[in-house]
Amino acid sequence: MKILGIGVDVIQNNRIKNSIKNHKFIDRIYSKNELELSESSKNKIGYFSKRFAAKEAFAKALGTGFRNNLNFKDIEVINDKLGKPYYTKNKKITKIVQKKFNVKNFNCFLSISDEKDYSTAFAIIQTK
Repeated sequence: MKILGIGVDVIQNNRIKNSIKNHKFIDRIYSKNELELSESSKNKIGYFSKRFAAKEAFAKALGTGFRNNLNFKDIEVINDKLGKPYYTKNKKITKIVQKKFNVKNFNCFLSISDEKDYSTAFAIIQTK
């Protein structure tokens, strides 16, 4: 196994607190699944902030940022039954990672956290 990319992001929660008041922002950044899951979250600001940071961290792990037709909504963060966050591997993300790193199989790892003022995310893309 080889690490292909590492990305980290930190965001001020107030930035997202103000942005999520705008429906155009929410629709441009978050997937349908993420929006549905947000409804059960008690801390909406933390929920959206951590996912925003996770999307930025993934784009940094790719080493390209949001270029070559990669959009925020393409990067989806869901939680497993125990609450652990993970990136969903859709067709578009798979194609981008395979082309960028010239690999067939890969794993993505994610750690997210928040405090009162900040949220952070750490992403790793690794070959299988």
